[in-house]
Amino acid sequence: MTFTHTRTVRIEWGDCDPAGIIFYPRYFEIFDASTAMLFEAALRITKHQMFKTLEFSGWPLARTQARFLKPTRFGDDVSVESGIKFGRTSFDVEHKLSLKGELCAECTENRVWTLRDAQGQLKSHPLPKAVLAKFA
Repeated sequence: MTFTHTRTVRIEWGDCDPAGIIFYPRYFEIFDASTAMLFEAALRITKHQMFKTLEFSGWPLARTQARFLKPTRFGDDVSVESGIKFGRTSFDVEHKLSLKGELCAECTENRVWTLRDAQGQLKSHPLPKAVLAKFA
C-alpha cells in the first residue's frame, strides 16, 4: 500500500451484541468510515467537501472481504490502519484493526471512483490526477 492512515475507534455499547462482543457488521461501518478518513487525511477536505469541489459522485464498493481473528468488546479502543493502492478508475483499501498491538480483524475493499452521466447514472471515471498527487 502506498499511503496509510491510522485512527483510534472506541467500541461502543451500541456496536455490541448481548454478550458485549462487537457485532460483525459494525466492523464494515468502521472500515467504511476509515476509507473516508484516509481520503480526508490525504486531501485535507471532508468527503462532503469532495462532492462540492472534485469530479466525484462517490466510490461504491465493488468487492470486500474480511477476516475476524479476535473479538473486540464494549469499551475497547482499537487502532485501524488503512492503506490504499490506486488503479485507473478503482482503488484497493486494506484495513487492519488491532487491539493493544494484536490484529483482531482485517478487511480489503475494492472501490470505484464515479461520476454521474447525463441521465444521472453512476459511471466509473479515471481518478483525477490532482487527487492521486495528494497521495504521493
